[in-house]
Amino acid sequence: MLDQIHLLAAVTVLGVLEQAYFFLQVIYARRLFGISPPKISGPPEFERIFRAQVNSSEYFPIFLALLWQAGLFFHQGLAATLGLLYLYARYCYFMGYKASSSERLTPIYFSAGVLWILVAASALGILHSLLSHYMGLNILQLLTA
Repeated sequence: MLDQIHLLAAVTVLGVLEQAYFFLQVIYARRLFGISPPKISGPPEFERIFRAQVNSSEYFPIFLALLWQAGLFFHQGLAATLGLLYLYARYCYFMGYKASSSERLTPIYFSAGVLWILVAASALGILHSLLSHYMGLNILQLLTA
């Protein structure tokens, strides 16, 4: 079983490390700009870093759920590859947002596209599993026949 999920687990760990990096960037920015918790407002430079971290954290559970569903029900390799693309896009989003609010747009659109592909892979995999289990239909055999 572990050979069926090791890529998903590796991408998950990388995602957690990325989230930790974003969180540490907020701590560093708080110190740099003298903003003590629980304050969340300050210079635009701080607010962009804070907002990028919060936004990335908000999407992380959605990413994890889709990564694992697509990996378990569709294809582990494809899901892991899409997961790496998503993490890279999120890193570009964070760094872009840190520099300027307009530089976040291309990476956020790209990462949203990756999430939609994961949604599609998850849905197709789950549909195939349900049809196969409950109706005895194998979509792949029907498509290749």
